[in-house]
Amino acid sequence: MVTVATLLLLRHGRTTANADGGLAGRQPVELDETGRAQAAAVGDRLKPVPLAAVVTSPLIRCRQTLDLALPEAAAAVEEGLIECGYGSWEGQPLKKLAKEPLWPVVQQHPSAAVFPGGEAMAAMAARAVAAVRTWDARVTAEHGPEAVWLACTHGDVIKAIVADALGVHLDLFQRIVADPASITAIRYTPLRPFLMRLNDTGGDLAALVPPPPKRRRRAGRAADSDAAVGGGAGSAVR
Repeated sequence: MVTVATLLLLRHGRTTANADGGLAGRQPVELDETGRAQAAAVGDRLKPVPLAAVVTSPLIRCRQTLDLALPEAAAAVEEGLIECGYGSWEGQPLKKLAKEPLWPVVQQHPSAAVFPGGEAMAAMAARAVAAVRTWDARVTAEHGPEAVWLACTHGDVIKAIVADALGVHLDLFQRIVADPASITAIRYTPLRPFLMRLNDTGGDLAALVPPPPKRRRRAGRAADSDAAVGGGAGSAVR
């Protein structure tokens, strides 16, 4: 695999809306007690990871998550990572919204879904993917291909970015899960993205840091191993 920067997508911790079964959208809902604990825990997991840049959705739940997880990070606000604009659906209970005619469209054909007074899901996906790809190119150019950077954003936004990385249609993005305070890792190589982690809520994140590049062996230098080609001692090439 070509060595490239690594993007860590962090979903914000659980909010009061998540706990109550409501659709927060762009409303200023905040983390609840569980969400604050999740943010602190993911911060512990991120300690061994040197982050070249930290980017966040402008919404308060993402900024609160980073304040708890990475209190010393100077996060840049990226409007392209804001939650989908759900329009008049914002603040409504999900049980009520599930009875709306648009609900099955959102679940089965989201590329055609346009929220009343809000945003099209396809537009959300396009601007989110454009935002992370632009930032990834910038981080790589400024910090090198071994850099790791983090973007804190929202569930549907992460799912849309993952669908793009996997090369699947947006209509399949509801099959992807991004839990609160989970980490998803993507590397954008010149030919294709690679999904390194998905919805990781407890794995070793230090393993995602690329190793330093190996120095090239000098011309004419003998191989370190003197084992016979094709096997161990006593073997022969036939």
